[in-house]
Amino acid sequence: MAIKAEYIWIDGTEPTARLRSKTKIVDSTKNLPIWGFDGSSTSQAPGKASDCVLKPVFQCPDPIRGGDSILVMSEVLLTDMTPHVTNTRALLSPIADKFAAQEPLFGIEQEYTFFKEGRPHGFPVRGFPAPQGFYYCGVGADEVFGRDVVESHLDACLTAGLGISGINAEVMPGQWEFQVGPLSPLDVSDQLWVARWLLYRIAEDFGIAATLDPKPVSGDWNGAGAHTNFSTKAMRESYDPIIAACEALGKNAAEHVAQYGSDIELRLTGSHETAPWNEFNYGVSDRGASVRIPWQVEVDKKGYIEDRRPNANMDPYVVTRLITNTCCSALA
Repeated sequence: MAIKAEYIWIDGTEPTARLRSKTKIVDSTKNLPIWGFDGSSTSQAPGKASDCVLKPVFQCPDPIRGGDSILVMSEVLLTDMTPHVTNTRALLSPIADKFAAQEPLFGIEQEYTFFKEGRPHGFPVRGFPAPQGFYYCGVGADEVFGRDVVESHLDACLTAGLGISGINAEVMPGQWEFQVGPLSPLDVSDQLWVARWLLYRIAEDFGIAATLDPKPVSGDWNGAGAHTNFSTKAMRESYDPIIAACEALGKNAAEHVAQYGSDIELRLTGSHETAPWNEFNYGVSDRGASVRIPWQVEVDKKGYIEDRRPNANMDPYVVTRLITNTCCSALA
């Protein structure tokens, strides 16, 4: 039986990697084969030694093609079967294994912005729309732009069996968010990358581009982040580990921010619900803090924390590795 398998991988574009994909016809969804690609066309190899290897790590039904078709998230290897330098999943895997007994869980809030005809979807040809205020979780054609794409994306993620947990319109016109999790570090990262691919692919059918630019419009407009919610078994049972995790993140703040997405200083300014990129603080119910402790967590004296610093264009393999290693080491 001929089955369409869309192999998806992360390329070597800097400073922000892009997704690539191509189709392989297979006769079974079990024991998927490794495959290859031209790394010289993806900034991952020189032309004189251009072969790179795709190793399947996660698969799910393809909601676009339907039938028996599948999507195959793959990591990139060199021809000697060692991880490519751009393979950030390979760095996360041993950290996830090391701290698995602490049962780390992540929920990632992926913000993004629609662009149509060279401007944010919903922005007029000239000038600017009404100021921010009514767009967040809004309703009505004068406040919401791109809902048809968003609903199609949500349905596709559900059909694919991804752990998507919600959607909402965001603060700027044409800006939206979907959430993935709670899931383990590897699962949430694999599934977020696939959900991103589905977003781009579905928006393509509508003639709309989706961008993870952290500051798509300069001035008095919110940026786009990927707020990362995190907990361990101990944090879900008592409050002291939550404070310990926040303190640990503070001690490693510079290392984290440097790897939380390119152009992070454009978004983390201290305005628009952010803390300055070069400062660290945490607080209860404070969306202007680096790390927020939800009010219900303080009431219940257990739960999770929200690291509000990661950019929309962050690599989830990198962010989950950093948070897992920092917090779980402190809680060990």
